[in-house]
Amino acid sequence: MRLETFFEKFDQLAEAPNAVVKMRALVLQLAVQGKLVEQQPTEGDADSLLKAIAVARKKDGRGKSNEETEVEELADVEGWHQVPASWRWVRLRTVGDIVGGGTPRSDNPAYFADEGIPWLTPADLNGFKAKRIHRGRRCITRAGLADSSARLLPAGSVLFSSRAPIGYVAIAGTELATNQGFKSCVPFICETNEFLYYYLMSAAARIDREASGTTFREVSGKIVNQIPVPLPPLAEQKRIVAKVDELMALCDRLEAQQLERETRHAALARASLARFADAPTPANLHYLFHPSYTIPPADLRKSILTLAVQGKLVPQDPNDEPAEDCLSRLGLKSTDTSMNGFVPENDALPPSWTRVRFEDIAIVAGGVTLGRKLGERKTVTLPYLRVANVKRGEIDISVIKEVSIPEDEIERYALRENDLLMTEGGDWDKVGRAAIWRAEIPICLHQNHVFRARMRSAELTPAWFERYFNSPIGRQYFESASKQTTNLASINMRQVRGCPVPLPPLPEQRRVVAKVNQLMALFDKLEMQIAASRAIGERLVEAMVVELTNQE
Repeated sequence: MRLETFFEKFDQLAEAPNAVVKMRALVLQLAVQGKLVEQQPTEGDADSLLKAIAVARKKDGRGKSNEETEVEELADVEGWHQVPASWRWVRLRTVGDIVGGGTPRSDNPAYFADEGIPWLTPADLNGFKAKRIHRGRRCITRAGLADSSARLLPAGSVLFSSRAPIGYVAIAGTELATNQGFKSCVPFICETNEFLYYYLMSAAARIDREASGTTFREVSGKIVNQIPVPLPPLAEQKRIVAKVDELMALCDRLEAQQLERETRHAALARASLARFADAPTPANLHYLFHPSYTIPPADLRKSILTLAVQGKLVPQDPNDEPAEDCLSRLGLKSTDTSMNGFVPENDALPPSWTRVRFEDIAIVAGGVTLGRKLGERKTVTLPYLRVANVKRGEIDISVIKEVSIPEDEIERYALRENDLLMTEGGDWDKVGRAAIWRAEIPICLHQNHVFRARMRSAELTPAWFERYFNSPIGRQYFESASKQTTNLASINMRQVRGCPVPLPPLPEQRRVVAKVNQLMALFDKLEMQIAASRAIGERLVEAMVVELTNQE
């Protein structure tokens, strides 16, 4: 397969995870293996370049002058890829001086200036995409340079970050200095710098594996000096660099097109969601499933749950017993007031609905407190549910722990089928998570960080309340009522009991739950299809990469 074919097929592969990133890595891999451009016998071999490097080193007084020693320094590299016959493996120190950096004392204002010698740290290269860099966030003075281990690097030097993090690469566009987070290469022949730049980019991950350190990981100057480098003839280097530049520019265009396409699809998806929200009827479900773009399943779920708890997902039936009449018949009460000043968005409910405090229609209780001293009481060990077991909309029993409790407390803490469980808190996504217990375990308890709600009437539908608490509107209540700290939040039993919940007529509760279940199943299927499509794309990319990199 030709590399051009790979790029021609990009539109078919664009949905694969990190497709453009993999394409860039493939270009670099082919470039340093000698597979990106053809070798031309008229360009000679790397031996001539090595002799020229040795002459340059001798002229500048920068190291050995024995040409044969330099040529023979690295005849082969075990574990690295094969290179064309006209190339040679050498150490990085063979083609350039490895220079560290330093930091002037920060408490001396005479060492830093707004204008002076550009001075870089690895942070200056974070997110930097251009090949050449001319300055960083700060500059140092001549005095700062002289009174530190920083070195003035000539333009054309290849900068390589050796710690915090390892593997950022750039070419100095002007004279500059770096801090000690670099081990930069000053090529003996400056024209080799662009090939070295691309090679170090391709080898960064492998070099990183050589790092050591506890406070921070770092590759030493000794390791950087010993980095193996595949060296092509200089003329071939220039052709390789030109081809890589061309293909990287193509990757940039493809990435921009992909971003534009994703942005356009996101806008279309939002418009489709809005159109369905304006007229949420079964006839308009086609707005949510479009052949040209996909609305993220997570957004679909949120939209459906929001419409469901607002009474907009299924039509009201005038023959249904109004919710207030049902509550009166069941001996329960409703309330028109909100708890903690909470007023849901789009607060208006259908005429046949009402609003209740959760405690008016459910008995809310806490669970077992762990680590209690039980003394001589007769105990039994039973499984229990933790916050980790109560996901949003499902109970995860893959890992179940056990607790010892007195026998006379089993009835108090044992769960019953159709109990609604809610989490007290923890991380933001855990606050008020709700799921229904389906009696997957014969006798199971719940700990005190999981609230249990048991409907006061068998006619009430627990699944309706589970859907409400997991909807964006239900979650809005818990976010407003919860106790919050950095990245953590929690609710208490009083807030759960006082939560104002919309209550449809009982038949409508069942219709809404059935419709939500039907749509959620469709969204699950859609999510699986999207994942499968991306997995196929990823496998196809990997197969094409293997084919391209393994071909002779």
